[in-house]
Amino acid sequence: MKQLLQWTVIIPIVSWVLFFSGLVDTSSIFQLLASLLLILSVMSAVHHSEIIAERVGEPYGTIILAISITVIEVSIIISLMMSEGSEAASLARDTVYAATMLILNGIIGFCLFIGGLKHYEQNFSASSVTIGLVSLVSIIVFTLVFPTFTESVHGSYYSTPQLIFASIACIVIYSSFLFAQTKRYRHYFLTAGDEENGEVTNHIAINNKTFYTSLVFLLVSLGIVVLLAKTLSPTIESIIISYHLPKSLVGVIIASIILLPEAIAAIIAARKNRLQTSLNLALGSALASIGLTIPSVAAVCIIMGMPIILGLDIKSIVLLAVSVFTVMLSLSKGKSNIVYGVVLLVNLFAFIFLMIYP
Repeated sequence: MKQLLQWTVIIPIVSWVLFFSGLVDTSSIFQLLASLLLILSVMSAVHHSEIIAERVGEPYGTIILAISITVIEVSIIISLMMSEGSEAASLARDTVYAATMLILNGIIGFCLFIGGLKHYEQNFSASSVTIGLVSLVSIIVFTLVFPTFTESVHGSYYSTPQLIFASIACIVIYSSFLFAQTKRYRHYFLTAGDEENGEVTNHIAINNKTFYTSLVFLLVSLGIVVLLAKTLSPTIESIIISYHLPKSLVGVIIASIILLPEAIAAIIAARKNRLQTSLNLALGSALASIGLTIPSVAAVCIIMGMPIILGLDIKSIVLLAVSVFTVMLSLSKGKSNIVYGVVLLVNLFAFIFLMIYP
């Protein structure tokens, strides 16, 4: 009973009640309250994910958080595409592209910057990063780059056979990554020992009741984060338009809110000198975001006969290539420093700046 009275449980329940009450759209006061509950629900998700990670151990904890957020992201994209039809043909591409840029430049950049600022230099497994980046580069090219240059269909589209092939390729690559992360090369993805970290890690015993409560309320928290973000998006859009900014920023803001639980968990891990956990979260999230989202959306589009635009324009491809290349160089040696974080954060600001001033 005591667990059910904690704020990390009460806040998500109150948020769901406010959402279903229909009061969010009635006044600015309720919108402000919804925004506050949204932030607190993010913090609740981070808390529950840390408990789950402590119980199941790495890298399973980071996988659970990444897949939970991706499943909810896929549900939102599919529901919007089915309701808006051809007007949302590029929604999956734009969401995946924004999430990838935010993860590679934002989450990894902040982790390297904050970790370098506090610990001077941090160690991690270069082998785990190489596995993640090799998988990520291949999936990115198959889903976001090739459709721009294929000739079977005019425009940034795949033909149906091409779309099926790309979806199967994503699933095969992501499955092999999970196999490497959880079975064959699991030791690559584990945080270095206490002696190497220079810290003593005290593992807390998590009983079954606490574990299952956190598992349920992780999903509850993530669900209301996405729904409140979607509900508040018209208000965010009106604010952006009032400042004469492009509407595409709305997608970036929504993606940022959805990724907040992972971002906060990764940054906290970096501050605790557990950069390996941060990188597991970031690269695992990027792979799940593309490797699960695109095949799921593609399957629905093929069955429903809906169009789906996947190919990026040349400017976006260049920005994405610079981001991937910078991350690969930054993480190639198994040691991090503050300069790598600064460069990645500059890439992030360039992404947002060129969106505002194309």
